[in-house]
Amino acid sequence: MILSAAVMHGLGMHQGAWLAREGDASDYVSPELFTEIARTAESGKLHAIFFADGLTNAEQGTSLPCGALDPTILLAHMAAATTRLGLVSTATTTYNTPYELARRFGSLDHLSRGRIGWNAVATFNPAAAAQFGTGELPDHENRYKRMNEFVDVMVALWDSWEEGALVGDKASGVFARADLVHEINHNGEYYSVKGPLPFPRSPQGRPALFQAGSSPDGRDLAARTADVVFTAQHLLDGAVEFRADMRARAAAHGRDPDRMKVLPGILPVLGATEAAAQERRRHLDDVLGTGPELLKLARRVGVPVEALELDKPFPVHLVGPDAEFSGSVGFRSSLINLAVQENLTVRGLLARYGGGHHQVVGTPEQLADIMATWIAAGAADGFNLMVDMLPSGFHDVVDMLVPELQARGMFHLDYEHATLRENLGVVPARQLAGSAA
Repeated sequence: MILSAAVMHGLGMHQGAWLAREGDASDYVSPELFTEIARTAESGKLHAIFFADGLTNAEQGTSLPCGALDPTILLAHMAAATTRLGLVSTATTTYNTPYELARRFGSLDHLSRGRIGWNAVATFNPAAAAQFGTGELPDHENRYKRMNEFVDVMVALWDSWEEGALVGDKASGVFARADLVHEINHNGEYYSVKGPLPFPRSPQGRPALFQAGSSPDGRDLAARTADVVFTAQHLLDGAVEFRADMRARAAAHGRDPDRMKVLPGILPVLGATEAAAQERRRHLDDVLGTGPELLKLARRVGVPVEALELDKPFPVHLVGPDAEFSGSVGFRSSLINLAVQENLTVRGLLARYGGGHHQVVGTPEQLADIMATWIAAGAADGFNLMVDMLPSGFHDVVDMLVPELQARGMFHLDYEHATLRENLGVVPARQLAGSAA
């Protein structure tokens, strides 16, 4: 299976991580922390680590670290500390421009020797709009239309130097073949970009493309363009449906579905015993209290926080149409399906929802059993681990979970290839010269 792990919210996916962990609260801006995480992940042979991007701390304010360091700069820092680990970050198509972002990720891909991935998102947080002087956040339809065009321009720019374009023949004085370097001359609804990029294509052809949209528009974009699709799925049946739908959509776009990998998120809270894992989770919950998680749940599902009464059933009747919801449709759908199918109270949903992802509290053996079930059912090609607390959660994954998976023959013993796209299995090994599709 493929395993990536997410560096979230500054010091861990759980909002209480900064209170529960040892170390200074300022560690989330410490270069030493990110060096330790990168080297730990590489020692466990994880395919990649992934950074979300918060853009603003408007929702959290000064209540907790929000993890809003520029993730592309963090990738550069981590690339210098590793040699094989894939490095993936989010960058929004709403508040960037294609040429600048294609140049930035292309530069990172060269400097890392082909280990970079881009998670393309359309910003759905209205608070971000206030930081960029653009007025209100564009509506869902326009965000996704812009995103589709943005991704196409990025790929065209990365392909603007064909394989073999750089000659470097000193005897003849030929630096690059002009017939293999192309302007893209894109003139679209949102962008006009001439191209080409000012440097050759990268060692893996182009950076790996990640996508996480679960709305119909998001699914279709991912099926058309993505190498890896992140998804929030709490229930096995929903995960099976999602992956089958994504593979069918990819085939409809003329792609080989096996060249697109689906990674549901899992929040693991691990312990050598189940009691130890439960105690770790209890400690994280106790230091934080219920209030912050209740607010986060309210944002995830789009209902007023005052409507969420802890010991009453989750108020499904207050959930409005997806078209009127500005947040993540994927997160919301997964949470609502969990609440409805298991008839959960709000308190019960808080105990299960893992900040928006499937939460597993237990031993590495128990988590490996669940992973094996999901893989066998066709629900996943691997998982994106939402690490609960940094850096200890990474050490738990590498020291406890990875050996268990390797012992079962479910996870590789070492990296097989040099580039991220090869290791993900989304391009044939050493055949990277063709189309980015």
